Amino acid sequence: MNTRLEVKPKLQSLKNNNESSFDLVIIGGGPAGLTAAIYALRSFLNTALVEKMVIGGVASTAYLIENYPGFPEGISGLDLCQKMHEQALKLGLKEIWGAARKITRQDNIFAIDIDGKIITAKAVILATGSEAARLNIPGEKEFRGKGVSYCATCDGPFYKDKNIIVVGGGNAAIEEAIFLTRFAKKVTIIHRRDELRADPILSARAKNHPQIYFFWHSVIEEIIGDKVVKEVLLKDLAGNKLMRVPADGVFVYVGSSPNSGLVKETAKLDRKGFIITDEKMQTSAKGIMAAGDVRTKSLRQIITAAADGALAAETARAYIENKKA
Repeated sequence: MNTRLEVKPKLQSLKNNNESSFDLVIIGGGPAGLTAAIYALRSFLNTALVEKMVIGGVASTAYLIENYPGFPEGISGLDLCQKMHEQALKLGLKEIWGAARKITRQDNIFAIDIDGKIITAKAVILATGSEAARLNIPGEKEFRGKGVSYCATCDGPFYKDKNIIVVGGGNAAIEEAIFLTRFAKKVTIIHRRDELRADPILSARAKNHPQIYFFWHSVIEEIIGDKVVKEVLLKDLAGNKLMRVPADGVFVYVGSSPNSGLVKETAKLDRKGFIITDEKMQTSAKGIMAAGDVRTKSLRQIITAAADGALAAETARAYIENKKA
């Protein structure tokens, strides 16, 4: 089941008009891209945002965000992203629905291929985010959508009164494990270390929850089932023992892989494929900025994505204005 952010556009999308040349094109409609759009539009840059799936991106699937300033009671990712989207639309954002396939530079103008249609820009911001990393074990691919999931908000309601396994020990894993207790009878967290990496407040909440259990020093070797997931083969790293653990579903939160393929030949990436930028969000390819989870950074949160977007928009504005001088 997919969660889609439904916002009635106040302006026509690009497919309904003939404009194809912009000051700035932002690729990716998550918090980084939306914030970049807001700042760029306030600087009177002719701005278009390209999105292939859902406005808000992964952030829109978060059930409850408790650490974004200004919302002391918390706010859902869907509502927060909707507010950002509405703000950008009110400022005159133009939207293009489709996948960016290629970026090429032609005489200091960037040509972006959107599913075969070419648009141009004086500067580009990549806010393409990242995708959930895979375990790459037997059964994971075969049972995706049949018991293997990467989104608790999307799929949690399908597991009412079931036994669920969550793999991971960071904030995302623990937040989603707590959320899944709304549906599941039992949630078991599998972590390869003996201590969680999540924030202390989240860790304490999980450890004190009566429906949450832990397998420490453990990894999943295989996901087993017939038409759907039935159990996992668990390896105890401390004793090097294998055991079978019954499970109706496996939710995976073991990091992320960046969507940086558009610039893999033109901009510097780190060893994991994240885009390297300076403090102003400028990549090694002049005129192309990167913001949010797609770039190398120490903290991947909605607030840092928004900050990246603001800086990237300001850098784009300065780059465009310097080209005019």
